[in-house]
Amino acid sequence: MGLFDIFKRRSKKDDEKKTAESTEQIDSKQEAPVKDDQSTASSNQTTVDAEETAKATERPVDEPADQSVDEQPVRQPEKQNDNQTTNQTDAQQPAPAVSESNPLAEQQASAETSEAPTEPEKSAESKAPAEATEDSNTEKYEKGLEKSRSSFGQKLNALLANFRHVDESFFDDLEDMLIESDVGFETSMRIADELRDEVKLQNAKKPKDVQNVIVKKLIDMYDQAGNGENSAINMAKSGPTVIMFVGVNGVGKTTTIGKMAKMYKDQGKKVVLAAADTFRAGAIEQLNVWAERDGVNIVKGKAKSDPASVVYDAVVKARKDDYDILMVDTAGRLQNKVNLMNELSKMKKILTREIPEAPHEVLLVLDATTGQNAMTQAKMFKETTDVSGIVLTKLDGTARGGIVLAIRSELHLPVKYVGLGEQVGDLKPFDPNDFVYGLFKGLISE
Repeated sequence: MGLFDIFKRRSKKDDEKKTAESTEQIDSKQEAPVKDDQSTASSNQTTVDAEETAKATERPVDEPADQSVDEQPVRQPEKQNDNQTTNQTDAQQPAPAVSESNPLAEQQASAETSEAPTEPEKSAESKAPAEATEDSNTEKYEKGLEKSRSSFGQKLNALLANFRHVDESFFDDLEDMLIESDVGFETSMRIADELRDEVKLQNAKKPKDVQNVIVKKLIDMYDQAGNGENSAINMAKSGPTVIMFVGVNGVGKTTTIGKMAKMYKDQGKKVVLAAADTFRAGAIEQLNVWAERDGVNIVKGKAKSDPASVVYDAVVKARKDDYDILMVDTAGRLQNKVNLMNELSKMKKILTREIPEAPHEVLLVLDATTGQNAMTQAKMFKETTDVSGIVLTKLDGTARGGIVLAIRSELHLPVKYVGLGEQVGDLKPFDPNDFVYGLFKGLISE
């Protein structure tokens, strides 16, 4: 099953779920007036009964005032007073005052009976948290890609608003729209070329048909570019798994390390951090704060010290104390590219000497808000070091989610983690299905 078929199934399932929820809301609104009528009838019946009781209580008091003393025996008012006292005493007793044939009691009993079947609804609600847990990642992607989806949808709608017929001018505008959406120059050109034949093949003449073809083509090309791609972290078969993080300053390397360390710690793994970014002011202290917050160990040296020596101490500690994960933070001075890459090369040699398969992952951290600038960084790092995967941060704060399409199509590097929020748990393993659904949801018309 292709990625597009999975996308359509999810969209259809989501639409059916929304339709069911809207139907339930309409039904509940229609039932509300009935309950109001019942409560109104109950209140009216209560008012009538109260008035009758008041009249019955007041009548023996008012009547003797109009009668003469000669017509009424002396003992009769005493009996009336006794009746009055009896009525007042009965009115003060709450339980016996309502007889079995009282309509108010019958209505209250029927109301209690009608409200009784609410227990199955509670049991249905108890299942909701389990379903919400299963769909949490999908919802995170959907919410995190909201800005990108809205921006892409607006650009696509603007393109189709001036739609007359498919010609070269249309495809030129389509290329511009895709480039503006950070899909990438090469990818945009290739998509436009392939769409020329696809639109003719499917005889797409209406704007909705053309839109469906465009979205389907984007998803299919994205799926093909990632064929055989592994977005999971390559774990060591034995001994510690070494993950090295590279990237320029400001992209969120240290924060990403802290979030991933917390994730692995929660999975029951033993984690140690290596503060090998010894040149940036405050980098060691920042990573140390994350280590204390996550409850993991850290190996650090003095500021301006040799990063390779920190890495050596860290890998020795990881092997000696049987750690599961070793995460290495590195310097990110792109402007001094030669020295930076030489340092990375030196650190990798030490890791490989101590653990032949290390580093098991070299993750390039990119800031999604920088758009095509992130692509430039990725190309430079890929040329000079063995990058095995990408961590894309701040994806929720940008409308440039299309950069993932460009990375996958042009660089053929797997995106392994994405940042979908500021909280620790908002760093999620990359899921192509959830990404496609979050980016293109609502753009396919039936």
